[in-house]
Amino acid sequence: MTPRVTIQIEDFDLAAEIQVLRKDDKRVGAVCSFIGTVRDLNDGLTVNSMELEHYPGMTEKAIEAMIDEAVARFDIFAVQVIHRVGLLQPLDQVVMVAVTASHRGESFKACEFLMDYLKTQAPFWKKEQTPEGARWVDARVSDDAALAQWGILANNA
Repeated sequence: MTPRVTIQIEDFDLAAEIQVLRKDDKRVGAVCSFIGTVRDLNDGLTVNSMELEHYPGMTEKAIEAMIDEAVARFDIFAVQVIHRVGLLQPLDQVVMVAVTASHRGESFKACEFLMDYLKTQAPFWKKEQTPEGARWVDARVSDDAALAQWGILANNA
């Protein structure tokens, strides 16, 4: 069985990951995916690079719990989350969330739920290099509000 959560330095191939996720499951009528990439601009400053760190083991466990919550909330079959760590450049892929279900509505909702949860609750630390120097990136108020729509309060204080 393919792991539901992978934390890696290497890039990933969306088409290959989805092929594995839905392989031989004739129930699947919908696959929703989201790819997050490194932007070249954040909060008005140029981003030269972004470095992501995590706690091995703890991060995977936290994301697994998020996936369990999505499975409990939505009528979905399979989920795959890949999150990269290390030094990334603008245009690089950072995160992939893919969800299979019978119908698109459930797969869309589950994918959005997982991304909202990942943006605020997953134990990753992001540091951007800008022309003004390095800075740590915190969750935004808008990210916390997105999570709140699911009835979950962010614990970022």
